[in-house]
Amino acid sequence: MIDFDNCKYLKLRKDRTPRDKDVADLLIPGEQVLGSYTTLRDYVVFTDKRVIAVNAQGVTGAKRDFTSLPYSKVTVFSIETAGVMDIDSELELYFSGIGRVRFEFFGSSNILAIGQAISRYILR
Repeated sequence: MIDFDNCKYLKLRKDRTPRDKDVADLLIPGEQVLGSYTTLRDYVVFTDKRVIAVNAQGVTGAKRDFTSLPYSKVTVFSIETAGVMDIDSELELYFSGIGRVRFEFFGSSNILAIGQAISRYILR
């Protein structure tokens, strides 16, 4: 599992390659991918039910660690949208059991749609 105490996902960029196929075997029937964001080797997939953080391991990155973070375990979340001079946006999620997980997005991201999906799930 990814050590969320000692890392945060920095400068995630909108993924040019959809990751739907990479996580297809992990999705439940009816679960939809909202978007994927990448760093150099790792990436994060947001669905309408959870966040799937993928950590590429080894020299080639062929070995991967998939960490599922269900919205049902979110107790609090915070969104900071990008501004005129500051083009970064941030998403902080507080999960029962693991604590805070922070994602920083660089450039264009649909962070409000992600926030809406989280709200829709946890505010039922």
